[in-house]
Amino acid sequence: MAENQLRLGVNIDHVATVRNARGGAVPDPVRAALLAQEAGADGITAHLREDRRHIMDADIEALMDQLKVPLNFEMAATDEMQAIALRHKPHAVCIVPEKREERTTEGGLEVAREENKLAHFIAPLRDAGCRVSIFIAADQKQIEAAHRIGAEVIELHTGAYCDAHAEGDFETRDRELVALREMSTFAHSLGLEVHAGHGLTYETVKPVAAFPEVRELNIGHFLIGEAIFAGLTPAIEQMRRLMNEARAGEL
Repeated sequence: MAENQLRLGVNIDHVATVRNARGGAVPDPVRAALLAQEAGADGITAHLREDRRHIMDADIEALMDQLKVPLNFEMAATDEMQAIALRHKPHAVCIVPEKREERTTEGGLEVAREENKLAHFIAPLRDAGCRVSIFIAADQKQIEAAHRIGAEVIELHTGAYCDAHAEGDFETRDRELVALREMSTFAHSLGLEVHAGHGLTYETVKPVAAFPEVRELNIGHFLIGEAIFAGLTPAIEQMRRLMNEARAGEL
């Protein structure tokens, strides 16, 4: 991969959501992950939630066994999830906030308030060889805290930017985009690798993909939704085209 090429991580959680709505084995999120890999995804993201609402333990085992690209294991900062991550030792572990009542991850992790706890939580994961990422808002205080606790990567939450765009609130959208751009630069200056994700679509991906400090985008729900109409491979290929165009300055 070229130095300036932006990586695409594909989140396959909501293939499992559809499977679990009826029960049984189909559609298989592992099959979706392998198809995404063939379509050019640089990594696969899967969030094993406490309530197992989509991804199941067996999915993680199969992904670790069958994937050739890295697995980004999203999880809450709980003892149960830490034990699972230490057993499987995925390439990357992304620590995210988690509430049972939320439909999807609603915001970034409150690192500054839980700094000591999180520092102790991630230390064994780093010792096991996992790259630790922290999912946070584009907020300087949270970025500084993530750096202090020893995270190697931050993933900036792009949800507020994407929501404002969808609602036609372009003033808020542009303000959120400025914050994402400034905090990408700031995090990079601290030596953190910068990722971004949540809610990105064909319409919103290019401005974020154009940030030179961002090394990876993680996109899931939109791609799975597009796959219903166009197929997963064409959806991923189109997202990749838009990311590459943005990286080349074609906005």
